[in-house]
Amino acid sequence: MSTPDGAKPPLRLEFTDEPGSARSKWVAGLLALALVGWMASGLILPAPPEDEAQPAVTVKPVTVAVRDSTARQVTQLFTAEGQAQPDRRAILRAETDGDVATLSAEKGDFVERGEEIARLVTREQEAQVQEAREEVARARREFENSQTLLERGVSTTDRVAAARATLASAEAKLTQAEEAVDAAVIRAPFAGRLDALDLDDGAYVSAGTEVGTILDTDPLSIVIQIPQQSLARISEGQEATVDFITGETRTGTVGYVSKDAASQTRTFRAEITVPNPGGAIASGLSVQVRIPTGQMSAHFVSPAILSLGPDGALGVKTVNDENKVVFHEVVLERAQTDGVWISGLPDTVRLITIGQGFVSDGEPVSPSVEADDTAAQGVKMPATTSGETN
Repeated sequence: MSTPDGAKPPLRLEFTDEPGSARSKWVAGLLALALVGWMASGLILPAPPEDEAQPAVTVKPVTVAVRDSTARQVTQLFTAEGQAQPDRRAILRAETDGDVATLSAEKGDFVERGEEIARLVTREQEAQVQEAREEVARARREFENSQTLLERGVSTTDRVAAARATLASAEAKLTQAEEAVDAAVIRAPFAGRLDALDLDDGAYVSAGTEVGTILDTDPLSIVIQIPQQSLARISEGQEATVDFITGETRTGTVGYVSKDAASQTRTFRAEITVPNPGGAIASGLSVQVRIPTGQMSAHFVSPAILSLGPDGALGVKTVNDENKVVFHEVVLERAQTDGVWISGLPDTVRLITIGQGFVSDGEPVSPSVEADDTAAQGVKMPATTSGETN
């Protein structure tokens, strides 16, 4: 057929079924039915209980090494760093102007109290002394003559009194002149070591100039700072052991404890007096001071068994009678080369020495007692029955 204008009409699309397409529909339907049935099977046939489905697994407690530790009474110590200072220190000064005439001592010499160290040239002062002496002699003659005339009845008491006043004035001027001459002599104010002397023969020195230093180092004064929380433990009269950085050790006595804290550090100054015959130990050395302050109960352990709790607290892990781990917070009282003293534990405990890093507080463990309780720790217990703590 053709249209009136002669164009051909559009073709119609016709579809025919593919052979076997009906079969795929049946397969898809069967698969969907099987899936729904499998999902519903859990409601109809519930799974067996977990206990029946899987056998229980028994976890064995962790094996740890333990040793028995008993607290001991030990000496509690307060320790502090300090510095050795001389008992007395004095700056030598020239009291008058002049040239150095003589030097009677040198740096490093030990001088006695009042001993001459140097003398300045004082020609003017010596001349004044001589003049004052002549004036005293003249005034004394006049006084004696007035007394003689008074006895003869040719003088008066007023003349004698005036002569006596003139003599007294002349003697006072002589004393002043002699003191001026004595001021030209530089002397040791106390017995000690001449630690510095800045004088040369013939050198000119002005009044007030520092010319040297003298130290009294017997005894030495050891200065330390005491924290405010330890002030109650330290008192005057306590014995102290002082270890000098040079390796020497001396025993001293607490001689002074301040009652006023430093405003910046909130610490209290204390001084320990240490005998130092002959000034054998120099001042200015660094020292460590140990002051016994009482007795306390503590355990001696290896630093290796210390651990940190969940909150960061220092402690050790022990095993109780039920073979469970117990964490105890402790205080490190004193560290030694072969171990540490700690407090905060019961008098008798079973310390975990090996395996403490694999167990936690409250966990059951299988304790194994060490054959050699000190060998496993690497700790050699002190031979004495008392130790030292900080």
